[in-house]
Amino acid sequence: MSDVSDAPLADLDPFDLFDAEAARLNDFFSSLDQDGWARPSRCEGWSVRDVLAHLAGEELYNHACLDGEVGGLFEMLDREGVSGYDEFNEWCVRQRRDLPVGEVLEEWREKNGETRRRMRELGRHAMLETSVGPYPVGLQTFHYASEYATHADDVGAPVADEEEADRIHWRVRVGLFVLGEQGAKARIEPTAEGLLVYGVGSEAVLSRQEFVEATVGRLPGDHRLPAEIRTALRVLA
Repeated sequence: MSDVSDAPLADLDPFDLFDAEAARLNDFFSSLDQDGWARPSRCEGWSVRDVLAHLAGEELYNHACLDGEVGGLFEMLDREGVSGYDEFNEWCVRQRRDLPVGEVLEEWREKNGETRRRMRELGRHAMLETSVGPYPVGLQTFHYASEYATHADDVGAPVADEEEADRIHWRVRVGLFVLGEQGAKARIEPTAEGLLVYGVGSEAVLSRQEFVEATVGRLPGDHRLPAEIRTALRVLA
């Protein structure tokens, strides 16, 4: 994947976006009481506290990428009997369920702060080792920012009215970029109502918010979107 270009996103700063979504989550987590941590999130089977544990545990992978130790991480997980992305996520949550939430929060703050600092220092055009091979730091940071925005929405972290339009704008653009990067069959055209999606056996018009939710796999199960389009658009989850 070393020949991937971020030219379509060149006017967006992935590091600023990542910082902003990390700050949103930190502010929200810092405001929670015991009941707040126990609330269910949009992630099936996970509380708000579990989402924090997932984010803290995921830094194992982020740091392995930065350290060039992805292979070593996978060897460790294999010894733990953990295989695949979903199992890794659940393992990260289980590892932290018996720890004080304050300890998990500090772990996440420290490790994620290091990730964001080191990614910014490398710069968007440097290459990073990932599970799928070398990948530009800037593009990986867009993926991280998208995930943090998704999890912020999962736990109900507030978004100010004045932020909403710009936040949707960059998330739509990242979604469109990743669809193109992955060679998705779905075709997207802007319309007065939002975005027309076609080319996968059916077509539908989605609002920009619905499009974002589709790309990150967060549309409600009873949403009207045909299954073939839902599947084709899910590229960031």
